[in-house]
Amino acid sequence: MNKIQLIDTLPNVFLSRSDIMSDIWQQKVTFEKGGLYLVEANSGTGKSSLCSYIFGYRHDYQGQILFDGEDISQYAVGKWTEIRKRHIALLWQELRLFPELTAWENVQIKNKLTGFQKKKQIEEWFEMLGITDKQDAKVGRMSFGQQQRVALIRALCQPFDFLFVDEPISHLDDTNSEIMGRIMTAEAKRQGAGIIATSIGKHMELPYEQVFKL
Repeated sequence: MNKIQLIDTLPNVFLSRSDIMSDIWQQKVTFEKGGLYLVEANSGTGKSSLCSYIFGYRHDYQGQILFDGEDISQYAVGKWTEIRKRHIALLWQELRLFPELTAWENVQIKNKLTGFQKKKQIEEWFEMLGITDKQDAKVGRMSFGQQQRVALIRALCQPFDFLFVDEPISHLDDTNSEIMGRIMTAEAKRQGAGIIATSIGKHMELPYEQVFKL
């Protein structure tokens, strides 16, 4: 996948509003593979909706969302399975980890499906992010910031053309935020992929090619 486009897209819940001022909604927006983008949002402007639309979890919008010129509203379940496995990786704001499993088990659930990352690389990321000692700890007993780091590692355990990260550093200090940014951009560069990050305030200081106001 080389291009994601939104054309006159607007959540249905906003249809009755005439005061929409956005760089995303009701605009023509293009995200290119290999690009680095930031979407800044205030609470209630549809950030979570945007993530769900692009990942195919929700379809309650007007307008179009296109992947390489194809309208995603026409995709069947099998097509979405392929896209989520090979083309778009997503780090959800709410993480969606399994609290009863260990950090390592949460990561391996995805990596066993894809067989994409080597054990050595995953262990290196755990070490870089300062959570090597948490590999065998149950996620439900970890802090949210620690969980965010686990969720990032899991998101990187697949091939992707776009990495979508929704408020990835909301509970991280500056040091870990910088490390996360380095890991993300290095892996995206290795795969020739693009990154789309969202934020409602704190965000990674990266050389964004374009910043959108949602």
